[in-house]
Amino acid sequence: MHGKSWLKIAALVFVFFVFVWVLAAQETPPPKPSEYKIPSEAAQKANPVKPTPESLAKGKKVYAVDCALCHGDKGDGKNDMDIKNVPDFTNTDVQKNATDGEWFYIIRKGKGDMPSEDASRAKDDDIWSVVNYIRAFGKK
Repeated sequence: MHGKSWLKIAALVFVFFVFVWVLAAQETPPPKPSEYKIPSEAAQKANPVKPTPESLAKGKKVYAVDCALCHGDKGDGKNDMDIKNVPDFTNTDVQKNATDGEWFYIIRKGKGDMPSEDASRAKDDDIWSVVNYIRAFGKK
């Protein structure tokens, strides 16, 4: 009987260690995302590119390639990807609540799941043209 007691204790210890190991191996929940903050100097930056027909055409071209899949062809946030929380650029409140500098910063740096548009992919003037194009959605 003495040998069977040790066997039971060893089995309990083994189960305990397996239990602890399983708990430790479980993925911890990801940290809550911190609030997205745009530096005030970036938000106050003025758009140096005028919304000329050429700028709007360039912005439309870049938007069609890099933005429309998620933000919708019409800028209304409706997409085939079923992505939620995409701003509706046709909404006047969305337009009023963001400066050109904020749009530029978000496009350049990315936000949440939206990837950044780094300098190797787009020149500053290209992004400012996209901002002009986004603004045009609010005027339709």
